Amino acid sequence: MITKRAQLALAADLVAVIAFVAIGRRSHHEPGNVLVGIAKVAAPFLIAVIVGWLISRAWRDPISNVTGAIVWLTTVIVGLLLRHFAFDRGTATAFVIVTTATVAVFILGWRGIARWRLATSE
Repeated sequence: MITKRAQLALAADLVAVIAFVAIGRRSHHEPGNVLVGIAKVAAPFLIAVIVGWLISRAWRDPISNVTGAIVWLTTVIVGLLLRHFAFDRGTATAFVIVTTATVAVFILGWRGIARWRLATSE
């Protein structure tokens, strides 16, 4: 059974990816339906988050540094590979760099804040 903490952590990772995509689409003034556009761009990375969760068994310790690093790297690597090969989308060097850095800040960042909040509440 997956704990409430693990459920919230998975939701936070998925929201982190959606936020990354939404910010990127907005900064590039992407045309078309916002929700459809976000779904198309986010899909390979959302799949990759799930893969990262399975590889790391994140439900066991969802806010640890190790779990965060595995989920982050898997999200970036598998997401970019899926984006390129399965979704036939671009993977320009600049996009790879921005994706790697931004997803790191989002996925590792919320975990750091969560650990800090837990430590200060004890």
